[in-house]
Amino acid sequence: MRISVFIATSLDGYIAKPDGNIDWLMEKRYKLEGEDFGYSELYDACDLLVMGRNSYEKVASFDEWPYPGKRVIILSRSLETLPEPIGKVELFGGSVSELMETLRMENKKYLYIDGGQVIQSFLKEGVVTDITITTIPILLGEGIRLFGTLPKEKNLKLIAAQGYENGFVQSRYEVVN
Repeated sequence: MRISVFIATSLDGYIAKPDGNIDWLMEKRYKLEGEDFGYSELYDACDLLVMGRNSYEKVASFDEWPYPGKRVIILSRSLETLPEPIGKVELFGGSVSELMETLRMENKKYLYIDGGQVIQSFLKEGVVTDITITTIPILLGEGIRLFGTLPKEKNLKLIAAQGYENGFVQSRYEVVN
């Protein structure tokens, strides 16, 4: 099963401010007309999206649900029900390995994962196949880091890197171990 990370970070490695705020990602100076940095291609190709409770609560607060028509699984051991389910959203309270087994039995081939804790959990399980990181030209100084501690190092192979006129630098990696 292909398991992809597609995420943006500040230059100093944060995915959000300490309070979870991601307003810095939405600044007009970063918009490029007609450019989604490869997101549509990934989104259209994946079978479903897995994210954590914090990410779900953040995107559920947006004016428009960003995952129309796509099955979204929320990984959470603390939630028993979703406060306001939107779209094709379902809750899963088990481990990453239990979720992977369930999805294999459903014959899923391509999974997009989002959210710092979920990404860290999948990396610890050793099941992430590729990572695309778009680095935003801002230093937040503090916040929620994308990567946490791992039981062992992960080697990555650079597949592609591209700079954009708005200052973004996108790097795509294959996880090789």
